[in-house]
Amino acid sequence: MLDRHLLVDAHVHVPMLDTLAPAWVDWAREFGPDGLLETVWDAGGAPIPAQLDAVFAAQGVDAALLLCEYSPKATGMQLFDDLLPLVEHNPVRFRPVANVNPHLHFPIARELSRQLDHGAAALKLHPVHGGFRCDDRALYPAYQVLAERDVPLIVHCGTSTFPGSMNELADPEILLPVVRDFPSLNVVLAHGGRGWWYDAAAFMALSYETVWIELSGLPPKRLPDYYSKFSLKRLSQKWIFATDWPGVPGVAANARAVVDVGLDEKTADLVLGGNAMRVYAGLDHLAAVKETP
Repeated sequence: MLDRHLLVDAHVHVPMLDTLAPAWVDWAREFGPDGLLETVWDAGGAPIPAQLDAVFAAQGVDAALLLCEYSPKATGMQLFDDLLPLVEHNPVRFRPVANVNPHLHFPIARELSRQLDHGAAALKLHPVHGGFRCDDRALYPAYQVLAERDVPLIVHCGTSTFPGSMNELADPEILLPVVRDFPSLNVVLAHGGRGWWYDAAAFMALSYETVWIELSGLPPKRLPDYYSKFSLKRLSQKWIFATDWPGVPGVAANARAVVDVGLDEKTADLVLGGNAMRVYAGLDHLAAVKETP
């Protein structure tokens, strides 16, 4: 808990460092705390489960969603199965998130189902790094699996500076056919339209009950500016807290800064953890944490 609020970080990267492009490691060093890579990862580049757990416990994080990414054209390969030892160490705090790339996974529904069977809380798609459109009908079998199993879809909707990124694929409007064709599927817009799509992301979140804005990679103090055309009181009801760890100075500081943009206690509860519990799969156990005095 953080200041009496349940805290879920819905966007965390803990890959094997030797599977990544050098630019990813440079990014983590530039934006993360000094010495973090040396503390949480061993000399061979593997994350140390106990160290990772201690870092998030110290930040008051009740649950962290661990992302993977199959993007050899950009950041490299963050394999789903590499997350499982971390989840096994503390399945209460850590949940994996699935990832597929239509250029790499055939049939795509089978690989998604395999990852969901290991307890994935969502499917994350990264069109910008993976080089595909999310309205591609090749992805529809995956969306059907998600809808049938009541598991949400997360999509990277924001610019990326990594070499090889295709930022034209970050436009959240590309998801409109998916929202229309799968009306029961929760769709989370990671990075909230970062770049020049804040208005589109906000309008979609306010127009569709199933669309959410995830705050990873967005400096909290800038949120009122990014969404200045909209009622922050209304829009914040659709926010999900996330950091893009390890590229953030501190989870707790980020969470408090989000609250400080003007959220009341009820809305802070939703943003920091309540909305995540509602949207992502497998977080029901957090209800007991939330009710603990």
